Amino acid sequence: MALASSVKVVLGLIAFAIFWVLAVFPAVPFVPVGRTAGSLLGGMLMVIFQVITADQAYAAIDLQILGLLFGTMVFSVYLERADMFKYLGKLLSWKSRGAKDLICRVCLISAISSAFFTNDTTCVVLTEFVLKIARQHNLPPHPFLLALASSANIGSAATPIGNPQNLVIAVRSRISFGNFLIGILPSMIMGVIVNALLLLCMYWKLLSIEKDEEDVAVEVIAEEEVNSHRFSPATMTYFTSFNSQEWNSRLEVTAVQSSPGMSVLMGHVENLRNRSIPSENEIRGVPSASKEAANDVSSQVKEETIPSKRVASLDRLGDVLSVLSSEGKDDLTTRWKKILWKSCVYLVTTGLLIAYLLGLNMSWTTITGALALVVLDFRDARPSLEKVSYSLLVFFCGMFITVEGFNKTGIPRTLWEFMEPYSKIDRVSGIAILAVVILVMSNLASNVPTVLLLGARVAASAALVSAADEKKAWLILAWVSTVAGNLSLLGSAANMIVCEQARRAPQIGYTLSFWSHLKFGVPSTLIVTTIGLTLMR
Repeated sequence: MALASSVKVVLGLIAFAIFWVLAVFPAVPFVPVGRTAGSLLGGMLMVIFQVITADQAYAAIDLQILGLLFGTMVFSVYLERADMFKYLGKLLSWKSRGAKDLICRVCLISAISSAFFTNDTTCVVLTEFVLKIARQHNLPPHPFLLALASSANIGSAATPIGNPQNLVIAVRSRISFGNFLIGILPSMIMGVIVNALLLLCMYWKLLSIEKDEEDVAVEVIAEEEVNSHRFSPATMTYFTSFNSQEWNSRLEVTAVQSSPGMSVLMGHVENLRNRSIPSENEIRGVPSASKEAANDVSSQVKEETIPSKRVASLDRLGDVLSVLSSEGKDDLTTRWKKILWKSCVYLVTTGLLIAYLLGLNMSWTTITGALALVVLDFRDARPSLEKVSYSLLVFFCGMFITVEGFNKTGIPRTLWEFMEPYSKIDRVSGIAILAVVILVMSNLASNVPTVLLLGARVAASAALVSAADEKKAWLILAWVSTVAGNLSLLGSAANMIVCEQARRAPQIGYTLSFWSHLKFGVPSTLIVTTIGLTLMR
């Protein structure tokens, strides 16, 4: 395919440049509209400039990818409600043996979580927890934040549902979930190990600093804050031995706090008790001439008051105990319902993974599983569905149109024809050059547009060699475009999520700078990418 007319080429370049600037730098001063609106603007300009027609724009939107992305986000919402990420957070601090052990755990857990729940979701839910863990152990946060972001990117490369570009590759290549996993899993495992070793080597001194005794108070405070985190294990209180007055007062406070209607009941009991005790004014109102009679009345009142107080106290205790007993039964029923619902969520998720391995259509299977979770929840699904990032779905629609228009200009085809003779996949030098092209483009144009621009061309070139090489070309594209996100802070959305979540964390905020990320990201990306390519199956 030759280049289009010079007018179309120039206008297509302008539209794609606007899309790229707004996608990579969403806070552009003169057009501060954000990534989603920037994506739609790029697609609209492609149609207005007549680079593509309106029908071609609609046809460019891949509904399979959008459906798979939507279903994956719904699963993430329900898994979060089922405390899956709380358990992942618990693993981070369970029987920890120091800073080096912690950083290895962060790498392992973020990688595994990203492979099945997407790297963006993992970074959203674990960033604040990692910050609190670092503060609890009086450690610098940036090695742990780098471990979270980099391992999330590496781990997400292992499955088609790990990140958006893999979703595109899985749909376009029609590689089954099992074959995709088997092909990249060895590279992913070795990549996570190498990444953890690089972190340990680069930050060994920082991670070896022992805490001083004067930092014990800080540690205790931080530990309480960690336990209060929404993804940390809940703590349970229990009663110790009290005397009778403490027991009664504790029951009263507990009952009043636990039941709104109980305050009325306790007020009625209190009124009855007050009525049985005469006031001082009534007693003082007895004539002075009959002082002895007053004393007799006073003594009689005291004798009658003691048993009445005991009766009121016993009645009150009985009422409170009966209310607590009924509420305890309700709590037990609610607890069992929650356990049953969580079990259903985990069973549906397991069934989804089995369906993937059996080779069923990933998009329809994911949507079906998401709807099953909605039905099993047996409540209004609007609060859960509102957590889905619909702006991301709209961003993909605009991106599909923009990339299709850019392809119609003929520029990507011309560039690939120049690079294709040097990027043959049947030799080591060709794989190396192809990896460099993907690495550079993923950091310049972002990884998903890179996959859309290069995917079909790389696969077609490899298919001329053999069918196995075609599959390998898709897997190389998935691996390199994903790991390329670790090169710089702007390389992937996961990096930006970790940076923003850490900066906005209340009281423990931390700013991960561009250069501190780049200092680790460049060697990690180059080494992990190279090792992964040698293990690609």
